Amino acid sequence: MLEDTRDITTRDGAMETFIVRPERDGPYPAVLMLMDAPGIREELHDMARRLASVGYYVLLPNLYYRAGRDSKFGPGVLQKDDPERDRMRAIRTKMTIPPVMRDVAAMLAFLDTQAEVEPGAVGVHGYCMSGPYALAAAARYPGRIAAAASFYGTWLVSEAEESPHLTLGEGRAELYISCAEHDELAPLPMVKQLQILLDASDVEGELEISPGVHHGFAFPQRACYDKPAAERHWERLIALYRRRLG
Repeated sequence: MLEDTRDITTRDGAMETFIVRPERDGPYPAVLMLMDAPGIREELHDMARRLASVGYYVLLPNLYYRAGRDSKFGPGVLQKDDPERDRMRAIRTKMTIPPVMRDVAAMLAFLDTQAEVEPGAVGVHGYCMSGPYALAAAARYPGRIAAAASFYGTWLVSEAEESPHLTLGEGRAELYISCAEHDELAPLPMVKQLQILLDASDVEGELEISPGVHHGFAFPQRACYDKPAAERHWERLIALYRRRLG
């Protein structure tokens, strides 16, 4: 595996991005991996490496870059009343979909300059807060995003600008939406509403609820980690990318 950390220039600054790809047999299809709310950490680097190991050029950007270089957090970020959690939430609450869509555009432009990247179709998937970003990107960039996945995405039906439930029919990507049975940030009534909208659209895709698990189930370092559900997440994601990216 070959990996690097580079700044990708966006309209709002320099977005620090972890990049990982196989060592041989390129060029490779490209994938954008979008972080969850606790932000960039080695756990996500390892997940990006696992995806790259099966043949993808993976970008993992720090979407909090507008808050500066000091936008990575310690383990207390998951603990109630911890200063790290408070610091993260002060950044997280300012995040909206449209600026992240500009970040996606910058990443697509960057990929077009990389000899190791196959031209054309790109995949995108997001966890937690980035689930909506991944689905919104499929709608915003229908000519490039061929596959998009959301894993326990938060508030996929909301009043936010470019909320993914409003734009389901605007993309041409195949969608995969994975939800946890127990998730205060994506309650089952909202998930059922999204299922109705998905069924009524012309979108190719699937919404799947993982029974008995909680928000964050795919992250190995979380107390809620569920290995069978996490491996299912990898199975579904890689199969999606194989179908649509190769």
